[in-house]
Amino acid sequence: MATDGTFHPVSGGVTAAPGFLAASVHCGIKPENLKRADLALLCSDGAAVAAATFTTNKIKAAPVKVSAAHLRTADLRAVVLNSGNANACTGLDGIEHAKRMARAVGWALNLRERQVLVCSTGRIGVPLPIEQIETGIAKAATVLSSAGGKGAARAIMTSDTFPKEIAFRETLSDGRVFTLGGMAKGAGMINPNMATMLSILTTDVPIDKKELQRALVVAVEQSFNRITVDGDMSTNDTVILLANGRAGGPNLTPGDADFAWFQATLNHATRNLARMIVEDGEGVSRFVEVYVSGAATFQDARKAAEAVANSALVKCAWYGGDPNWGRIVDALGYSTAALREEMIDIYYNGLIAVKGGMASKTPLNKLQEVVQRRKFTVHIHLGLGSAEYVVYTTDFTPEYVRLNKGE
Repeated sequence: MATDGTFHPVSGGVTAAPGFLAASVHCGIKPENLKRADLALLCSDGAAVAAATFTTNKIKAAPVKVSAAHLRTADLRAVVLNSGNANACTGLDGIEHAKRMARAVGWALNLRERQVLVCSTGRIGVPLPIEQIETGIAKAATVLSSAGGKGAARAIMTSDTFPKEIAFRETLSDGRVFTLGGMAKGAGMINPNMATMLSILTTDVPIDKKELQRALVVAVEQSFNRITVDGDMSTNDTVILLANGRAGGPNLTPGDADFAWFQATLNHATRNLARMIVEDGEGVSRFVEVYVSGAATFQDARKAAEAVANSALVKCAWYGGDPNWGRIVDALGYSTAALREEMIDIYYNGLIAVKGGMASKTPLNKLQEVVQRRKFTVHIHLGLGSAEYVVYTTDFTPEYVRLNKGE
């Protein structure tokens, strides 16, 4: 067990942990000329428990509703995911199609329908080509492999430009080795409280279902719930964590050092996947960390950070390489966070731009040099308390508009 916060990356992504298999196939959701897989299947070859978090959008896609119901099952073995079609706003047929996806996996892998979770991503309001998907599921089940993680990560991509996967192998205090891996997709319609994204994580730690859920909620709160590209929250967002206990030994227990190390590894993995999603935002040219400190309350810090991170005017200024702090102050003012104008300090990569609510003496060209970089940090200190919050965000570009004129 590392004691210095050092993590040990390995290859394999979502199938790095022993006992997990994946496959990817093209089943006809995406045009044939793209020659890209559009369906992924992941399973544990033995018993597993699952945890999940879903979009907080009041409009929820059919697979979200079906998966939320199936999540109550004690032994969850598989996840099926399609890209190119969200199966959202598709009525009762959409619910039935999501159930048919789970049922098809059950038939192919000798599982019960409720042992399967379902994820979809793509255009809203279009019926699924369910017969083609069922054929694809049957085909995917025949090519499941422990080397299938990379293909699965590619199959769930929509406007993503690269597959997002990660894995770590760590040692517990008693010498047991555990692995945690994952994959994610997301590039547009990204906003905190679960963005337009899917993420599947797998691990071989032995752990109770209830404690796995608690660990995932903690990890999601400090990672996927702190990213924004465009302020739009999707109907399909889902994060799933499967644990099959292959590492052996007693279950991890909250409060002990081994559970803390697992939580730290999970936090690190989700944070990295979240950053990948933002860095791959549609048409973006800047990756920006908005860090608010000195807030009176945690909620004030969050409101302030999210208002700045989602401001279209601020994001346009960043695209232009303009450290226009006036737009930042404006966003803070309408955020509803407690503020005192004369207490506000703003920094770009440590260079002070605003002191006590007024322009600093830092030369404009020095601040411009920072904002013209691919990555930088905006630190806003409110001077009213000790609460803090961070959000990962991007600029707005003409390419973003071009990509989102239609699908």
